[in-house]
Amino acid sequence: MLYNKIIEINNLNYMRIIVGLGNPGDQYQKNRHNVGFMALDLLLGDVKWQLSKKFNALTYEAGDCIYLKPQTFMNNSGQSVQAILSYYGLMPKSLGLFNKKDADLSDVLTIVHDDIDIEVGKWKIAIDSRSGGNNGVQSIINHLKTKNFRRIKIGVKNDLIRTRIPVEKFVLQNFNAEEKDIIKNVLAEAIKSL
Repeated sequence: MLYNKIIEINNLNYMRIIVGLGNPGDQYQKNRHNVGFMALDLLLGDVKWQLSKKFNALTYEAGDCIYLKPQTFMNNSGQSVQAILSYYGLMPKSLGLFNKKDADLSDVLTIVHDDIDIEVGKWKIAIDSRSGGNNGVQSIINHLKTKNFRRIKIGVKNDLIRTRIPVEKFVLQNFNAEEKDIIKNVLAEAIKSL
């Protein structure tokens, strides 16, 4: 079911960190902005998430992967991601292989998040790309001082985005009935790449 691998750097093994972005709280559970959380829930099923105060996140460990749902709210996701990478010695400075700025974390860090520039029903993988206006991704870039990590971008765009709804309100809307099935199918396909 899951494809996990241990990353070997300087003959040391490291776990992979897979982060789903979203906002904590029941009122946000079905929002477009929460597709990262939805993806991890679909991938892992009914598991018991642990609240980690040191990461300010829900965590779940399976094999050689640690799954993370930051509880900082979307715009501060970088705090949790930096905390877990530092704790496990995966920050570039700790590895001694890279300059801290612009380090390549694409083998150890994957972020799953919504993308308002991709239509509902589509998704794509990106490495070393800008945030595209996603404040959660920008927070991670700011905290890690690199954009060179793997991202699974889930499309949430529909015709409403072309109207006068501000982006920050649009991403906090729930998916409509037709989109719910589409999103479930897209997430099932996208999580195979994890």
